Amino acid sequence: MKVVTFGELMLRLQPYNYLRFTQTDSLEATFGGGEANVSVSLANYGLDAAFVTKLPAHAIGQCAINSLRRYGVDTSMIVRGGDRVGIYYNEKGAAQRPSVCIYDRAHSAIAEAAREDFDWDRIFEGVDWFHFTGITPALGGNLVEICKDACKAAKAHGVKISCDLNYRGKLWTREQARAAMTELCQYIDVCISNEEDAKDVFGIEAENTDISGGKLNREGYKSVARQLADKFGFEMVAITLRESHSAFDNDWSAMLYNVKKDEYCFSKKYSLHIIDRIGGGDSFGGGLIYALLSGKDTQAAVEFAVAASALKHSIEGDYNMVTVPEVEKLAGGDASGRVQR
Repeated sequence: MKVVTFGELMLRLQPYNYLRFTQTDSLEATFGGGEANVSVSLANYGLDAAFVTKLPAHAIGQCAINSLRRYGVDTSMIVRGGDRVGIYYNEKGAAQRPSVCIYDRAHSAIAEAAREDFDWDRIFEGVDWFHFTGITPALGGNLVEICKDACKAAKAHGVKISCDLNYRGKLWTREQARAAMTELCQYIDVCISNEEDAKDVFGIEAENTDISGGKLNREGYKSVARQLADKFGFEMVAITLRESHSAFDNDWSAMLYNVKKDEYCFSKKYSLHIIDRIGGGDSFGGGLIYALLSGKDTQAAVEFAVAASALKHSIEGDYNMVTVPEVEKLAGGDASGRVQR
């Protein structure tokens, strides 16, 4: 099975441990980005995963590419050119202090990419699945049209398409997001969302839910998933359910709606003590894609995806460094965390 993902790969700069930006005199450098994170997960699960983007032909661009190559991601279709690698600065939250992300990604190579940079017919040869997020079209320039080109080519090649709505208010307005994603969602088979994304992009929300207070009405998400599926004809809708009690402690679960079978499957809930939550949603997406391509049923698929994401919250950096047996063990009920000897 071969999966292609498309988006921006960024340099991540972060104070060590839990220092604030204003305290530190050094920054830790790693790389990450929504769709690249998904590719790393899939490569670690043994799938043929390729990541498509545009990066400068200088040393920092090469470092970004090398960060994917070391985990087996196919980088052969990355376009080289442009001047900048996008940057994001991350300050890890602690206790009641939330994490903070500051973006410095304007005029990055991918943000200034041209439609002719990408030969989608060649890219999708022999591909089974295509994944992108709502972040990519939000980058400006030609990205909405480039994403549309990719979706049209994927459909022409019989490729399944998934998208994580991932609304980012620092990149575009709700009105811009709704206009672009309404068009792009016509091509999508599997939609991944959460309470905030569905509300911010499409005005669809669960009743009796208080995100900031950590209160979720799970049954309300059946309506959210059904409304999304009815509006766009999705085959499946996944909704991640995060109950945030502090920057350290979250409850984590998800629901997967299988439209054809008209079944709503809720996963078990994990009580997380978080090491790093960046990439948590991406690790869910990677787990879900792997599970569906592996032929798992609706319940097993959502259990695998949530377990994969629960493990990611224990790992520093954007990338989820876990294997299929590790995920299957947790999904099967072994959450003890006991030393493996």
